[in-house]
Amino acid sequence: MISSQDIFTISGAKQFEKIALKVFRFQYENNAVYRSFCDLIKTKKGTVKSLEQIPFLPIQFFKSHEVLSSKDPIQETFTSSGTTGMITSKHLITDVTLYEQSYQNAFSEFYGNIEDYAVLALLPSYLEREGSSLIYMVKDLIDRSNNENSGFYLHNYNELISKLIELDASGQNIILIGVTYALLDLIEIQKFQLKNSIIMETGGMKGKRKEIIREELHAILCDGFGVSSIHSEYGMTELLSQAYSLGNGIFECPSWMNILIRDPEDALSYVDPGKTGGINVIDLANINSCSFIATQDLGKKYPNNSFEVLGRFDNSDIRGCNLMVY
Repeated sequence: MISSQDIFTISGAKQFEKIALKVFRFQYENNAVYRSFCDLIKTKKGTVKSLEQIPFLPIQFFKSHEVLSSKDPIQETFTSSGTTGMITSKHLITDVTLYEQSYQNAFSEFYGNIEDYAVLALLPSYLEREGSSLIYMVKDLIDRSNNENSGFYLHNYNELISKLIELDASGQNIILIGVTYALLDLIEIQKFQLKNSIIMETGGMKGKRKEIIREELHAILCDGFGVSSIHSEYGMTELLSQAYSLGNGIFECPSWMNILIRDPEDALSYVDPGKTGGINVIDLANINSCSFIATQDLGKKYPNNSFEVLGRFDNSDIRGCNLMVY
């Protein structure tokens, strides 16, 4: 059996691959949906000897199936956002402490001690629905910051503006984590010159504004907040781990997470570093669900294992990923 200790103490590529292959064998044996998918693409457990040979489950399965590798009771159900009438993804969580360990360890790896920060959250579209894994994470980070100024903001922008200016001027380290459109709304009301604040966007206009390319978005946000770079978080309902960008849209994974870039024309093969393709995520914290997920995001990976997110596939662009989605 693979323990959380095995997952969260990985150091180096060799150990990552060893644990990933163990997790693959465990999920092949214990996850009926994943096993069926592997069988459908004619991949047997004994033939998989490297990361590149592991099958990646198309992310759409979370909309149509219960993707579980555990028979334990469900503790939390995380759901994706979607417009009315849309089928949303459901991620069934049998051990929420794995999620907590994952985001707490990752935050610490990238940002240090949470108690050094006031955490301000501007996440209206997430707060206004049930089942957001992002809200679960941010609420816990707010609580663990032990800072009376940490908290959520919905549409009370003026209150947030006052708090941000006051705290930043006092020398308090701040992380403002916000959904993209709400951060743009904020700087249309007030321009800032922040000295002690990290602005972290979680992506997505949520249908509120026209999508714009990252370079343009970050330039607007840098100008509006008076900061030199914009941080980003890359996570999703179907995962239990996040990658972070400390600027320039270049993401890095914690040690138990990795990215492979699949060929957009052939979902079972991979492109060279620096080439664009579909993002496949290995998330070893997701041991009770599925750790190997083919997302609908486009990106490229660099030789140092960092990666960039460039956009999303049209449904018409996804080939070789729809074999069992119904």
